[in-house]
Amino acid sequence: MTSFPEPTNPAGSRAEVFLRYLDYFRESMVARVSALAEPELRRSRLPSGWTPLELLKHLRHVERRWIEWGFQGRDVAEPWGDRRADRWYVAPDETRADLVAALREQGAHTTAVVTAHDLAEIGAPGPRWDGADPASLERVLFHLVQEYARHLGHLDVVAELAGGPTGE
Repeated sequence: MTSFPEPTNPAGSRAEVFLRYLDYFRESMVARVSALAEPELRRSRLPSGWTPLELLKHLRHVERRWIEWGFQGRDVAEPWGDRRADRWYVAPDETRADLVAALREQGAHTTAVVTAHDLAEIGAPGPRWDGADPASLERVLFHLVQEYARHLGHLDVVAELAGGPTGE
C-alpha cells in the first residue's frame, strides 16, 4: 500500500503533493474494500443505504467528472453513471475487481493530466461547471483530495462495523 504522504516528506512540486495524497487515499479505499468479505461489499450498515462497492464506483465517477468532464472539457458518456434514481448504484454484474481496476485506471488518467498541465491552468468551459466559470486545476485537485479523505472516513466506519480494517 502507498504510505501516507507526510508533510515533512520533500516533494518536487505542489502537483506532486496533490498526486501523492490522491494516490494514498485511492489506494486506501482499495485496501479497505479489498479486505471486506464478499457479502459486506453489497451490504449497507448505515441508514443512508450506501454500500462499499457503491462508494468505490462513486469515487471513480467523481474523479472522472472533475478531471475529464470538468477540467479537460471532454464529452463524457454518462458522467453520472454512478447513480440511478438519485442514489449511488452498482449493477449486480459489476465486481470488486472491475471497480478497483476502473478506479485505478481513472487515477492513472488523473496523474497524466496533472503532470501535463500547470496547476494554475483554468479548466475548459463546459456543462460540468453548470454555468459558473471553470476552476483551476489546483482547485479541482483540492476538491478531489477532500472528497477522497471524507469518503475514506465514511468507509472506515463501515469497515469497523463489518469487522474489517480501518485507518487511524
